[in-house]
Amino acid sequence: MKLSKTLLTVLILVCVANAKAQTADDIIAKHVQAMGGKEAWEKINSIKEEGILNLSGTEISFNLIALHNKGSRQNISVAGLQGYTIYTPSLGWNFFPWQGHMKAEALTAEDVNENQDNLDVQGPLVNYKEKGHSAEYLGTDDFEGTDCYKIKLTEKSGKVITFYIDPSNYFIIHTVTLTKANGQEVETKTDYSNYQKIPEGVWVAMNISNGGNPLKIKKVEVNTSVDENTFKPTN
Repeated sequence: MKLSKTLLTVLILVCVANAKAQTADDIIAKHVQAMGGKEAWEKINSIKEEGILNLSGTEISFNLIALHNKGSRQNISVAGLQGYTIYTPSLGWNFFPWQGHMKAEALTAEDVNENQDNLDVQGPLVNYKEKGHSAEYLGTDDFEGTDCYKIKLTEKSGKVITFYIDPSNYFIIHTVTLTKANGQEVETKTDYSNYQKIPEGVWVAMNISNGGNPLKIKKVEVNTSVDENTFKPTN
């Protein structure tokens, strides 16, 4: 059947209108659903991850312990030395003995504020409005051959994260994060891949690369008991 020019024009305009009608909320809702669904993520109260970080050819043991809105602790082992970074709602510490630290060093209020999303084990896009964040749809952009949806999330803290979401499955495959450190704006790019579904019904990226340094997650546990003393400096 041959379409008249008028009908063809109308169809084109409808398609364009539908494309423009895509909103941040539409894409975020589809992303959350693809990752296991809002209800499943709302049940996640704690997370533990173990993995290996490859830093310029050196393998570093990594584990994360986080309790929703209570605290986050990243333990790392370098050349037999044990260190950590801790964030709580109001305080934070670094202890890096390979950098000469003799005891835990307090983080600045700015650093603690900009890393509050480390305490959000459900992820910043789940119930983002209720968390005080705002989102904007930036259209599409290419990332390594995939024409991704771009969502700009401005967190309550002021941190800005641009998510690149694969339209084929609504998984996040890349982020660009802007933070401030010592008054300077810092950009961090992170890639995500090898998503796996854990028994609780949510999907987790098992391969994470930051600045070309790949982190392979070997084990993920959620909703296990976490002692809040974990989020206090131990030396």
